[in-house]
Amino acid sequence: MKVLVATEKPFAKVAVDGIREIVEKAGYQLVLLEKYTDVQQFYDAVADVDALIVRSDKVTPEVIDSAKNLKIVVRAGAGFDNLNLPACTANNIVAMNTPGQNSNAVAELAIGMMIYMSRNTFKPGTGTELLGKRLGIQAYGHVGRLVANKAKALGMEVWAFDPFVPKEKMEAEGVKVPATLEELYANCDFISLHIPANEQTKNSINHDLVGKMPKGGCLINTARKEVIDEAGLIKLLEERDDLKYCTDIAPVDLEGFQKFEKRFFATPKKQGAETAEANINAAKAAANQIVNFFTTGDKTFQVNK
Repeated sequence: MKVLVATEKPFAKVAVDGIREIVEKAGYQLVLLEKYTDVQQFYDAVADVDALIVRSDKVTPEVIDSAKNLKIVVRAGAGFDNLNLPACTANNIVAMNTPGQNSNAVAELAIGMMIYMSRNTFKPGTGTELLGKRLGIQAYGHVGRLVANKAKALGMEVWAFDPFVPKEKMEAEGVKVPATLEELYANCDFISLHIPANEQTKNSINHDLVGKMPKGGCLINTARKEVIDEAGLIKLLEERDDLKYCTDIAPVDLEGFQKFEKRFFATPKKQGAETAEANINAAKAAANQIVNFFTTGDKTFQVNK
């Protein structure tokens, strides 16, 4: 059994060592393709492997067509929009992600962004504290729950909206649950987004919804850029000079947002999972999932069911 790790941006050495230990202990062969500069290198490397681990590398129909023996691909991370799921399914390839492995890293970043924006992006001027402020969390999954716990430790009042999580469960964890999404936005000083990008959510964070936030409101996005209606949000920031937007995903219209100076910030590259711990956790999880798939048929984290 041959396992390929194909990473244009490589894992840390300790993460690769962890993958190697897991894979070789199971009796499989590990192959590395790191810092490749031409997609043809990817096509060549995947030609005879049984399993594939990637980070943000795009597993396209062309990659899959080149992988005649491929049975499983695992994206080391929570998102999986870089995997072409229809092509995987059509070729009987199981596609997986590793949910939860970078959750703490993303949650810490979200809190850090709140502090950064509250302190005027660390520029001169009087800022505000998080203590006593109301935080609204949109989607109460792995990351949302961690953000809630950290925010409560800072003395924030936490609200959350998630139609897929029972109201009683959130309330039992000390979270206020509004009846509607609009009520969440209308009552919170900060909104932290943790929703996926799908047909229901794309462009859903728009002018009217964000416009319901109270004076001085701040939107934090560590989710996906596709959920933002950029034109609508730019229009709102032009209309209201009290609102702020901070994102871990650079907008398509970056220039349009940059004119708002202290009220907008975007990380140069996505930073949510960029910690040593998240890197190692996701890498090892991917390797374990591959071994479990081949040894027991475990498909727990399959995303192309």
